[in-house]
Amino acid sequence: MPDNGFTAKGRGVPSGRLSRLGVFGKLAGGVAGGVVAEGARRLAIGERPQLSDLLLTPANITRVTDQLSHLRGAAMKLGQMISMDAGDMLPPELAAILGRLRDRAHHMPPPQLQQVLAKHWGKDWRRRFARFGATPIAAASIGQVHKAVTHDGRTLAIKVQYPGVRESIDSDVDNVATLLRMTGMMPKEIDIAPLLVEAKRQLHEEADYIREGTQMARFRALLADDPGFVVPLLDEEFTSGQVLAMSFIEGTAIENLVDAPQEERDRVMTALIRLVLRELFEFGLMQTDPNFANFRYQRDTGKLVLLDFGATRDVTPKTAAGYRGLLSAGLDGDRDAVAAAAVVAGFLGDQTLERHPVLIRQMIDIIIAEMNRPGHFDFGDRAFVGALKDQGMAIGQDRGAWHMPPIEMLFAQRKISGTALLAARLKVRVAVREMVERYRA
Repeated sequence: MPDNGFTAKGRGVPSGRLSRLGVFGKLAGGVAGGVVAEGARRLAIGERPQLSDLLLTPANITRVTDQLSHLRGAAMKLGQMISMDAGDMLPPELAAILGRLRDRAHHMPPPQLQQVLAKHWGKDWRRRFARFGATPIAAASIGQVHKAVTHDGRTLAIKVQYPGVRESIDSDVDNVATLLRMTGMMPKEIDIAPLLVEAKRQLHEEADYIREGTQMARFRALLADDPGFVVPLLDEEFTSGQVLAMSFIEGTAIENLVDAPQEERDRVMTALIRLVLRELFEFGLMQTDPNFANFRYQRDTGKLVLLDFGATRDVTPKTAAGYRGLLSAGLDGDRDAVAAAAVVAGFLGDQTLERHPVLIRQMIDIIIAEMNRPGHFDFGDRAFVGALKDQGMAIGQDRGAWHMPPIEMLFAQRKISGTALLAARLKVRVAVREMVERYRA
């Protein structure tokens, strides 16, 4: 895990249920106050604003992101997921503000860190290290990372979980869902109960560092024969349910490749896309969190460093078969087969296809044309995205057409969409069709 010039700000993490509930109460009050103030301002200049316009003001969304980054844990994680998963479908202002959650860098102040580590390693834990960096080199939604050196010379990256994260997951998910409904970002007509249950389950898994260490070891074994990837080695001596220790691996942020030569960017992204295909169709195991911070790059070796395996999930045979059917129909250029495969896989509901056949056909035609372009696919060319967004938004206006895909498909698609967003950020050109063809059978 890299030392990346991260600059952190200390701020205690609310760990008790009541203290976290208090932050949500403060947030709800602030949002409501913002609605009143903005409504009064617009009425004063003769406008008749919609409630959704008042809720989705920059000031209100800033309130939400500030408080979620303070809470960290499941609250911040869900905000990050929305900003990543919605991709090109969010209004640009909202996407930019929510994207700030991926860059927030509050960490535990030293007394709180000392208390957490003393609980796991004993009060004299510092004597077990030749050096332990007091300032974290990274801070994320569930934990922060410190660099340490043992007396026998092992350089480690040690992820320490924020206090109260595991205990607050269920209530945080429910509270965030309520906030999203308040802001109009989550339609009331969709039954999200199954999604909330699954979100809680996954977040509980991510907060179990013993499980994450096991998943990291599984990936390290699966990629042992691939010289293009580096996976940290689990250090069992210092690992527990809420502290994860692994070998420290140097690397730079994957986004820094944006200024690298085209050939280098293409090579790196080809490797990542091939990895996603192997996860889906060969491994039956996928790391479903596409956060850019989970990928690092070693310029001197040309290798990719993979980090953070908390969101690793088994890929069900049904999910893999659904994607294989979609890809095969798309590569064949068969519009009707693509629509049928999308319904079988769960991407589309029958009602959506029945109510909007023309728009669905138009969207499929665009996708087929993009899939079957001759030569390499240019991820930097986003011209087609606007048309898909307009058609998708038109269908979204019809509440009778709304459909919730299967949970397993949602998590796999999250990884696929996040990888495509990274490819677009790096403006790469990749022979995607050639890679996909081998998995049709």
